[in-house]
Amino acid sequence: MSADDPTWPEGVARHAFETLGSTNAHATSLAPGLTGPAWVIAGQQTEGRGRRGRPWQSPAGNFYGSLVFRPAGPPDQVALYSFVAALALHEACTGLTGLPQAFALKWPNDVLLNGGKLAGILLESAGQGGRVSHLVIGIGVNLIGAPPLEAVEPGAVPPVSLLGETGLRVTPERFGLHLAAAFARWQALFVAQGFAPIRSAWLDRAARLGEVIRARTGATERRGIFETIDETGALVLSSDGRREAIPAADVFF
Repeated sequence: MSADDPTWPEGVARHAFETLGSTNAHATSLAPGLTGPAWVIAGQQTEGRGRRGRPWQSPAGNFYGSLVFRPAGPPDQVALYSFVAALALHEACTGLTGLPQAFALKWPNDVLLNGGKLAGILLESAGQGGRVSHLVIGIGVNLIGAPPLEAVEPGAVPPVSLLGETGLRVTPERFGLHLAAAFARWQALFVAQGFAPIRSAWLDRAARLGEVIRARTGATERRGIFETIDETGALVLSSDGRREAIPAADVFF
């Protein structure tokens, strides 16, 4: 660690392991006994998962972490934490590299480096009666290695690593410290002022804003100009003078 590194956020627990099946699964197991937010960080995962249950390759040297806490608000508000996490990831990446122009945020929950996928975010929650009892935010970052291109879906953004793209070697421990500190700051803003400043900051860092993209939901694909995200976090596409808000999709460039 260096003198420029932040301090670990006060009141946030940290559970570190050499190997876990899944940091999200372990974080979920902690949820019933939570007395405050907690990060679960592993050197390796043997059963890592991405969106829609896709496997997430987890070699040693990359970052694998999950934050579990009890969020306030209804489920649709809690879901906006994916944007809070993306902003925290972006801040950690730019702070550690000094290369803000190299990073961008891809809707709904990826971080890009030089146009390739560097990191992903996975939210999992539980609750009943219209309330969320706990939220787990899982984050994987390719610090030193990325999956081979043939391991990703055809047409998807190719994976990259921080080391491969910048030549900078950042340890998972140091990355986790910067990420936890950044998340605490963005969460405080979200809690105090709602989604409006989060939305504005996210759009400032958005990949392909104003350009033509494709959004695929199941067998349905829409093509249009990425105009904005709305107050619910939905992707807004404009095509032939019509605007459509899409709450969930996989985006292709």
